[in-house]
Amino acid sequence: MCGIAGFFSTDPRPRTVGARMLHELRRRGPDARHQVTWDAAFQRDATGPVSNALLHARLSIIDPRPEADQPMSNTAGDVWICYNGEVYDWAAHADELRSKGAVFRTRSDTEFILHAYEAWGDECLSRLRGMFAFAILDLRRRRVLLARDRLGLKPLIYTLRDGQFAFGSTVRSVLPFLARDRRGFSADAIDAYLAHRYVPAPLTIIEGVNRLENAHCLVFDLDTRQLDKRRYWAPQPRSANWLETLDAAVAMRTVADRPVGVFLSSGIDSSVIAARLARLGKRDLHTFTAAFPGSSMDESPLAAEIAQHLGLVNHPVVVPDTVAEDFSRIVADLDEPFADPSSVPSWYLARATTQHVKVVLGGDGGDEVLAGYKRIAKHLRTAWRRGLRIPGLKPAATESPKGWRKWTTELGMDWREAYSLRFSGFTPGQRRFLQPRRADLPPTHWRLPGRADGSAIAALLAVDWDNYLPEYVLRKADLCTMAHGLELRAPLLDHPFFETLLALPEEQRFTQPAKLLLEPACTELQDLDLFRRKKKGFNPPLTGWLRQDLVARFDGLGERLSEMTGEQLSMAAVDRIAAAYRAGEESLAEQVLQLMILDESLAQITVLGETANA
Repeated sequence: MCGIAGFFSTDPRPRTVGARMLHELRRRGPDARHQVTWDAAFQRDATGPVSNALLHARLSIIDPRPEADQPMSNTAGDVWICYNGEVYDWAAHADELRSKGAVFRTRSDTEFILHAYEAWGDECLSRLRGMFAFAILDLRRRRVLLARDRLGLKPLIYTLRDGQFAFGSTVRSVLPFLARDRRGFSADAIDAYLAHRYVPAPLTIIEGVNRLENAHCLVFDLDTRQLDKRRYWAPQPRSANWLETLDAAVAMRTVADRPVGVFLSSGIDSSVIAARLARLGKRDLHTFTAAFPGSSMDESPLAAEIAQHLGLVNHPVVVPDTVAEDFSRIVADLDEPFADPSSVPSWYLARATTQHVKVVLGGDGGDEVLAGYKRIAKHLRTAWRRGLRIPGLKPAATESPKGWRKWTTELGMDWREAYSLRFSGFTPGQRRFLQPRRADLPPTHWRLPGRADGSAIAALLAVDWDNYLPEYVLRKADLCTMAHGLELRAPLLDHPFFETLLALPEEQRFTQPAKLLLEPACTELQDLDLFRRKKKGFNPPLTGWLRQDLVARFDGLGERLSEMTGEQLSMAAVDRIAAAYRAGEESLAEQVLQLMILDESLAQITVLGETANA
């Protein structure tokens, strides 16, 4: 797990550009940082201006020796890789490569990907099982291949302007490459953030900077300066024993040269992972749980009971009542505006966990493949109108900060598109209230899969796989853990296991209560009745934060947001929403926090853009 970046420019750049890009990745890779640079003719140059560069900040998990550091090249020095992630179960493929003459100098999966690309070209992607974002510079073919893993566990940002190409793990790592007049905020991204609480791919908060979608790859031609993007994978049903496939996925994710632990809540998904680890004999692993003492949302007592049943050690991590001291740092670690309130306890949990282990297994993904979210059942009640919409029906601007008016918007949208309204920040009417100068706002910025075949529930899950899962759930997981140099692995998102579940009959896969399919995977916990208990959220104490810790941020909030967005956001509208909350309208709490995060994030990125040496 690491941070990656690089650039390929026809204009020489000061060496400070690469240094600043690498600096922005330092928390993702605390163990080693390196850069390899070339001039315009791809001659290695250690002193002068730089036209081409690969940059890497390493978190050492497998083969921590310096020999496995990156950027890494083949023996000839004409193929280079910069890679973030973990690829599992590659020994058989490596033996095949050795039979073809490949010589391995390390035990790292980085070198495996490098040799796999040399042998199989872009088809090497089909041989990779795990999570990854990488760039391969091929000087023989004068091209750069970039790829993001199938389900989107690892991020990849890129930009191409006037033939100048750059990439990175984060938006902030790309920013130093951009000219000062090319660091403006994207109006569409700001609206998308208001709609969804995050900026969905392919947008980022910076105009002209993009996020590569999951299961996609890019090829940048060094001669034509053109980009070619394609999707390289779509999930296909796979006939196999799901429990055996799960056990294999769990076991291979315990392989590491650093200590391994488990994120354990009181929920089904992480409990299943812990139970399979115990069944596999991994009872020496420690578990870590976010604790909210005295709160009805506190999962730590039951998590401790689950760990005790399995013979595992549990560490409750008390989430602080106050966030004032850490708020700016948390927003910075989230890279761009990102307003999931649960990211705060996730950040604290990761900070404490990394003091004990450097790798954790988590339960991300179960809800998205087994339909565990309540919003799915709610939206299915309107599935009768699959192809029916009212043409020309647009959301009216609300006259009140509290106004919702979602239903009129929903009736004017495609049924799958309207699913995004089940999990949103500001309603379409509220967005119009906030942005009165914007003539036409799309009802959603989510992407729809190309096909809508199959059942209604399968159609909604396909929407989640391209939007909510990679860009919300997994982005939060990656950013909160990597902010502390902690690697998170997700066995339920092992793509063979994912595809094995797709092959099951829907009556077996989609149950009431949800996820009964997984009950045989944790028989040791049957006395706890995990599958029939009410699901708890991972919700922090918003009222205390907004009315105490962050109260000073209300002053001037509307003015600042209006100025930073070029008056896209109305100062008066922002202040009316803030005033309504302060007057007692608690239903606006998450939206007020969303505005405060936007304020802090845009301010930080503005300062970074002004100080970047480019």
